Amino acid sequence: MKCFIKDDLVLSRPPEGPVASYIVPFAEWLGDRGYGLVSMRNQVLMAAGFSKWLGHKGLELSDISGDHARRYLLDRAQRPKLGDAAALRHLLAFLRSQNAIAEEIEADHNPSPVEQHVQAYEWYLRDARALARETIINYRPVVREFLNYRFGDGEVSLAQLRADDVTKFVQQKVSRLNLRRAKITTTALRSFLSYARFRGDVTSDLAAAVPIVANWSLSSIPRAIGRDEVSRLLASIDRDTPIGCRDYAMILALARLGLRSSEVVTLELDDIDWVAGEIHVVGKNGQRNDLPLPADVGEAIADYLRKSRPRNASRRVFLRDKAPIRGFTGQCGLGSVIRRSLKRAGIDAPTMGTHQFRHGLASEMLRGGASLGEIGEVLGHRHVQTTAIYAKVDLDALRTLALPWPGEAQ
Repeated sequence: MKCFIKDDLVLSRPPEGPVASYIVPFAEWLGDRGYGLVSMRNQVLMAAGFSKWLGHKGLELSDISGDHARRYLLDRAQRPKLGDAAALRHLLAFLRSQNAIAEEIEADHNPSPVEQHVQAYEWYLRDARALARETIINYRPVVREFLNYRFGDGEVSLAQLRADDVTKFVQQKVSRLNLRRAKITTTALRSFLSYARFRGDVTSDLAAAVPIVANWSLSSIPRAIGRDEVSRLLASIDRDTPIGCRDYAMILALARLGLRSSEVVTLELDDIDWVAGEIHVVGKNGQRNDLPLPADVGEAIADYLRKSRPRNASRRVFLRDKAPIRGFTGQCGLGSVIRRSLKRAGIDAPTMGTHQFRHGLASEMLRGGASLGEIGEVLGHRHVQTTAIYAKVDLDALRTLALPWPGEAQ
């Protein structure tokens, strides 16, 4: 006797076992997240088989844990194939979302003394300092490496740290790094040592012992994409496809508003005030910036929302195009969009990243007569020194300041 899960999804027999009543809602849950019919069918079959196995084992719904999913894959007659484990993870996540099974309690894996300190520092950054996830990801390995360098596998006593430990670690490590990674290393180390002093584990200001990485202020010129290249890039995008409609709106927001990639991917539906024609952006350190919404950007976003955005409960404006359908989990997704679009358009851009659009807008504003203060306000800079680097972009104005070459004919 067949069992209809959905109009186009049928099982040869009704599901049995403790999860049987959740099979249909699970299929709907998968559909809401954008999984295709083939993927949904495989995951529903896996859920039905798992439920039947649980019933044969005499297990109730309240008994289910991640360990049972692993045991089921080992007990089955056929060999596990790609996607089987993920299907069971999705099923367990769905059951937890319905409060049908308990949240998984992480096993006590007895973290090493170094890991205990790294975890405590991470909690401090996240809960007390509210730092961005990307910042924590950058800082964590530096602290882990420093503690391993000083204490190895033994007990960690931060009170034993000395300035000599700090300087030797930095000298040994940064010699193998480029400038950007070297600065991240020293910044992370200062942050950790300040945290250790805040906790009372360290009484002296060891953060001051971290050597300074030479980085001359305003030593470089921002690598900005030109206005013509931006126009070519936007014109190359096929806006008749859902992905192209989304990519066009995101890139236009980068180019016209000078947003950071994180500000684009975290933009929410409630951040756009269509009546006032404003967009509310949450920048670094939670700083909120209200910007006028240009007509072309608003039209591009509205076009995406009306025609191409998948039906989804997420409040994010821009969603992934692959299942599970949700907002971007980080900035890498938008970076991939930029690289793919530049390559398709055949544009030899200054970089492959998103920041070139921000630099491009600032450069165009400067050439149009905007002051550094006005540029900084649009870009959300808190300090004028951050914007000062764009003064070097106006090469024509700088040439008027150049002294004549000695001996040059008058």
